[in-house]
Amino acid sequence: MTQVYLGLGANQGDPIAQLHHAITELKALPGTTAHRCSALYASKPMGPQDQPDYVNAVLAMQCTLGAHQLLDATQAIEQRLGRVRKAERWGPRTLDIDILLFGQQCIDDTRLTVPHYGMKEREFVLYPLHELAPDLHLPDGSSLQRLVANTPRNGLEQL
Repeated sequence: MTQVYLGLGANQGDPIAQLHHAITELKALPGTTAHRCSALYASKPMGPQDQPDYVNAVLAMQCTLGAHQLLDATQAIEQRLGRVRKAERWGPRTLDIDILLFGQQCIDDTRLTVPHYGMKEREFVLYPLHELAPDLHLPDGSSLQRLVANTPRNGLEQL
């Protein structure tokens, strides 16, 4: 089994309900066990600021699926819960599920980049991840404790 960390975020509709629905569906995925979820956090949006704040969390789980199988499953959940993919990056969304870490694997292809390309700078990823795995080291050897210590909260609040 592979230790996996997923980042969840939403800022449209009822973001808290969206994350709870997503977590329920993720916990029901075949080939996954040992689910643990961080607290929910309110965060400022990335990119355009003329959108509502986000609600974010990190879900940890053990997984027997391959990384691309998990990607397909998370994208299907996003779609079922109302996600419409747009060309616009960092815009408002009903649900976003990102594969942050897939064990210690490094994946970089046309469909998937793991570790997630922006996770080392994003407070709304680092703080909830730290809540679940404070002693974690990323595949490149980066200490999660050090990343959190060097990343301002930027208004991030635990709900």
